[in-house]
Amino acid sequence: QVPLVESGGGLVQAGGSLRLSCAASRGSVTVNTMGWYRQAPGNQREFLATLRSDGEINYAGSVKGRFTISRDNDKDTVYLQMNNLKPEDTAVYYCNFLGYYYGPDGYRKLSDSWGQGIQVTVSS
Repeated sequence: QVPLVESGGGLVQAGGSLRLSCAASRGSVTVNTMGWYRQAPGNQREFLATLRSDGEINYAGSVKGRFTISRDNDKDTVYLQMNNLKPEDTAVYYCNFLGYYYGPDGYRKLSDSWGQGIQVTVSS
């Protein structure tokens, strides 16, 4: 599996901004999709945005225009810029990696891995 390390969450007032980062800490990744999801208490995990290594982007309608996903392929890192945050954006945010990497044995392997989750709290 490809371990993921998330950072950038915290507490912000409504209308503010935060940027989340997620780094794939195993090298030799190849074709993959990295994305962001969130889960609020009592709710199911919700899709937010994905960005494929070839540049294809998808957004959930609920965040389109406020959230922007981007990636640095050299660093195997994906970002989520969140603007005009609302109290209903409060949740634990998770990063996902779905794709391939080369293991130490030289074989290509499939990984579907999740970050540890990072809290985002938006106060009114």
